[in-house]
Amino acid sequence: MKKILISACLAGDLVRYDGKRKSVTEPKINHLNLKELLVKVCPEVLSGLKTPRPPAQIVNGSGLDVLKGTAHVIDINGSDVTLSFIRGAEYALSLVKKYGIEIAILKEKSPSCGVHHIYDGQFAAHLIPGSGVTTALLKQNGIKVFSENELDQLTLA
Repeated sequence: MKKILISACLAGDLVRYDGKRKSVTEPKINHLNLKELLVKVCPEVLSGLKTPRPPAQIVNGSGLDVLKGTAHVIDINGSDVTLSFIRGAEYALSLVKKYGIEIAILKEKSPSCGVHHIYDGQFAAHLIPGSGVTTALLKQNGIKVFSENELDQLTLA
């Protein structure tokens, strides 16, 4: 079976913006981890952002709009962190190419990894349809991206 890209936070790594660890309770993720099929990535940390870090959201669009240059990623303090998010997405894509990855499991709602929904950029916990920056770049490159809520759609060999 080929390797699968996964958001490092979903695999239990201490990379979340709030500095908290998410415990891994999903049997499919544990199975893939035991078989050493997971390539863990946190685009935000790999781009140089720290843990913990101020929460960030995409303003005026989605990850695809960020890649087009028509939207920005802004943290709650008003700092523009767009370039960090783009660099992180590019790093994730380089891992996909290095390992011949065709599937990714990424963290829903994240400005990097959101698959179907992201926050609206107002820091008021309101979700909108759209993908994060990394997800948008991976999809542009033909990668099948699933959220942690869609693991039942994955078939494991």
